[in-house]
Amino acid sequence: MKKTVGIGIQDFLEIRQAEYFYIDKTAFIKEWWESGDRVTLITRPRRFGKTLNMNMLECFFSIKYKDRADLFDGLDIWKEEKYRELQGTYPVIFLSFADVKQGNYNDAVKKIKNILSKLYDERYYLADWEGLTPNERKQFLSVGTDMDDVTAQDALKNLSDYLSRYYQKKVLIFLDEYDTPMQEAYLGGYWEEFTEFIRSMFNATFKTNPSLERGIMTGITRVSKESIFSDLNNLKVITTTSNKYATCFGFTEKEVFNSLDNLGLSERKQDVKEWYDGFTFGTQEDIYNPWSITNFLDERKLQAYWASTSSNGLINMLLQSSSSNVKKKMELLIKGDMIQVIIDEQIIFNQLDEDEDAIWSLMLASGYLKVDKVKYQDEYGEELDEPVHSLSITNKEVRSMFVKMFKGWFKMTSSNYNGFVSALLKGNVKEMNIYMNEVALATFSSFDTGKHPSQKTQPERFYHGFVLGLLVELRGKYEVLSNGESGYGRYDVMLYPLKENEPAIVLEFKVHDADEEKTLKDTVAAALLQIEEMQYDTKLLERGIKPENIQHYGFAFEGKKVLIG
Repeated sequence: MKKTVGIGIQDFLEIRQAEYFYIDKTAFIKEWWESGDRVTLITRPRRFGKTLNMNMLECFFSIKYKDRADLFDGLDIWKEEKYRELQGTYPVIFLSFADVKQGNYNDAVKKIKNILSKLYDERYYLADWEGLTPNERKQFLSVGTDMDDVTAQDALKNLSDYLSRYYQKKVLIFLDEYDTPMQEAYLGGYWEEFTEFIRSMFNATFKTNPSLERGIMTGITRVSKESIFSDLNNLKVITTTSNKYATCFGFTEKEVFNSLDNLGLSERKQDVKEWYDGFTFGTQEDIYNPWSITNFLDERKLQAYWASTSSNGLINMLLQSSSSNVKKKMELLIKGDMIQVIIDEQIIFNQLDEDEDAIWSLMLASGYLKVDKVKYQDEYGEELDEPVHSLSITNKEVRSMFVKMFKGWFKMTSSNYNGFVSALLKGNVKEMNIYMNEVALATFSSFDTGKHPSQKTQPERFYHGFVLGLLVELRGKYEVLSNGESGYGRYDVMLYPLKENEPAIVLEFKVHDADEEKTLKDTVAAALLQIEEMQYDTKLLERGIKPENIQHYGFAFEGKKVLIG
C-alpha cells in the first residue's frame, strides 16, 4: 500500500501512528548511543530532519514512551534485542529554540523563559514529591515567565537533578535549533548581552551538570567556541564536513530512488537528481534535501520547495552589504563556476561584518554551497597552512533561490530596472538616465546595510549588485562579465552577445571626485576615456566582435545621483 506523504510533520509519534511516508533513520539511535560522546553538537541545513530525529530520540529513550515500543516495530533499531530493552528507560528533557526569533534581548530571554516554564509545568508532579527539600521546592515553584535570569540559566540543570533523583537515573537532554536565537541576536544587534546569558545557561546544563547522562544539540551553524562554548570542553562537534552520521540527516540517493519507484515515479529520477541532489556530508555524496523530496512526492512538480521556505535574511543582508570581491565570486557561482576559498566552520557572528570570507562558511553550513574538492598542498607539493575548498552552488533549486534573491534587491523599482535593461540594449541614453536614477534612488538605501558604510563604497556595492541583476535579467542573451582583464587593465562590466548582430557593451563606473572633476559630465568623460586608453575592447575584438558593434557607456556616481554618457 502506498503511504500518504505528510508535509511539514516533525512529530515521530504522529508519523508512525498515522502510517505516513517515512524513511527509516533509526540507525542514528545506535550510532549515536555507541559513540559514547557525552555532549554532541550536530549541524545540518534547515529542514534536513533534525527536529524529526530529535523527536525520534525522545520517543525511543523517554520513560514517557515506555509503553510505545510499537512505534519502532519493523524499523532498523528494533532488529537488536539490546536496543529493545533500552527503549523507554530514561528521563528525557527535549526542548527547541526554533521559535526564539525576537528582535530584542528582553523578548528573546522572555521567550526562552516561557520554554523553560513549560518544561517545569509538564513535570508538575515533582513539586509534590517528598524527595525535594523545602529550598528545592521553592526553586521549582519559582520557575516561571517572570523568573530572574540566574534562575532561568540554572533551570535545566536543576530539573535534571530532580528528575534523576526521582527516576534514579541520569537524564538525557535534547536541544533542537540551538543557534536560531544566535542569528536573531546578531541581526537584532543584541549579540553581546545575549551570548552572555546563553553561555551561562549552556555551561550549567551541559558542563557542570552531574545529573546529565548524555546530550545532543542541533543547529545550522557551529557557533564559535569562544562565543558560547568557552567552558564546554566535553563537546563533540559534527558538521557537514564530518563523516559521522553522514546518512542520518537527509535522504541518500538510494532512499530517494526507491521512494520514486514505490510511488510510480521511476522516470523522474534524473530530473529529481538535477533539482535536489548535490549535498555532501563528509565524504558521503548524493544527499538529497528531505523537504524538497517529500514535497515533490506529494505534488509531483519540479520547483523550489526548500529554497522558498525561508527569507534567508542573514545571507541576503551579508551579500547586499558585501565587498566587490564577494559579489564577483557570487557572479562566478551563478554562472556555474567554482570558487576557491578558505573555510572556517566556526561562525563568529559578531565578526561577520569584518571577515568577508565568513559568508562562504555560513553558506556552506546552510546548504547553499557544496564542496567539490579540497586542496591541502600547493603546486610545489608543500603543505598549505589552511586547506583551500572549491565550492559551487548545490543544485538547480538553490540557484533559483539566488536568482530570486537578486531580483528581489530591485523589487521596489522592478519596472524601472527592467526599463533600464531595455534602454541599454536599445542604446537609448536618455531613457537609461531616467530609469537608472530611479533605481539608484531606491536601491542605494537598501544596499547600505553595513554598520559603518562609507560614501565611497556605496556605489561600488550597488553596481556589483546591479551586475548580478543584469546576470539574471540577461541570461540566455548575454554573457555578463565583470572586473575582468582586457587590454591594459580591468573593465567593470562587459556584455558579450550570445547571438550574432547583437551589440557588445562595455560599462565603466566612476565615483565623482570633486578634486579632479568639476561636474558629473567630466566624470563620465573620464570613464569613457579610460575605456579607450586601456583598450577594454580587446577581449571582445579577440572574440570576433566588430568595432562598430561595441557600445561604450560611462557611469558617474555622486551620492544617489547617476549620470550615464
